[in-house]
Amino acid sequence: MKITIIGSGVVGQTLAAAFHSQGHQVWMATRNPDETAKRTVEDPQSGESFAHWHAENPGVTLVSFGQVPDGSEVLVNATGGMVSLDALDQIGADKIGSKVLLDVANPLDFSQGFPPTLAYCNTDSLGERIQQRFPGARVVKALNTVNFRVMVQPDIVPGAHNLFMCGDDPGAKEVVLGLLASLGWPRGRVLDLGGIGAARGTEMLMPLWLGLMVQMGSPIMNFEIRRP
Repeated sequence: MKITIIGSGVVGQTLAAAFHSQGHQVWMATRNPDETAKRTVEDPQSGESFAHWHAENPGVTLVSFGQVPDGSEVLVNATGGMVSLDALDQIGADKIGSKVLLDVANPLDFSQGFPPTLAYCNTDSLGERIQQRFPGARVVKALNTVNFRVMVQPDIVPGAHNLFMCGDDPGAKEVVLGLLASLGWPRGRVLDLGGIGAARGTEMLMPLWLGLMVQMGSPIMNFEIRRP
């Protein structure tokens, strides 16, 4: 499958490396590929600079937002949620078209420090805004409630914990379920919450998630939903 990861941060790096290792053709879109390739500052979460990561993953091709290949079958929004719409605007509605768009971002506003607030909540969400801005895209929200390491290594958290997924297009959800399964998330662990409006709930889990991370001293955790 041809996959373009939008965003060059640690989440994008992690997903790009995982998908490429499975044999997918992977591009990574960033605002300025030349500057991104030269980043030598270590990311505080991964302990690795982008330059070092890319040296270890040379098969992931860097492109600008405007150079996203037309042949991409899946777009993955792994940008910071506050800049997601701007990044997608630079790609353009014509190029996004009717592609599957997996949105893993959260609209976290750090302008007032930590903990962040949600830029959109209660009656709105980033997932919905993306779908509204690009009505032809088949937007699926998933993976936004776990740490980047858990995204691609779910078994580092013990037990049958869950992912949440939502979106309006059943076919797009099937594509995403296949990708999630390849990352180690069997279908039975993925809870389909319905249409893209359910992104409000999953994004609004983030304040709780962040509070738990601080209290537990680790981001390696997840939610498990039990039912009779």
